[in-house]
Amino acid sequence: MSPKELAYIEDALSHESFLKNQCTDAVRNLQDPELKSCVEEIQQKHQQIFNDFYSLI
Repeated sequence: MSPKELAYIEDALSHESFLKNQCTDAVRNLQDPELKSCVEEIQQKHQQIFNDFYSLI
């Protein structure tokens, strides 16, 4: 893997981690159960994407 490709993957990992953490914060503050469930699903999706990128390293 080239240094440029590695930098792209590291950047993607950083973005996915940020998005997952934003969802985690939102879930803590949401009151509506339906909306909370939706954001939890999005959070899990970002975690899966993070794991997929991480497996490339």
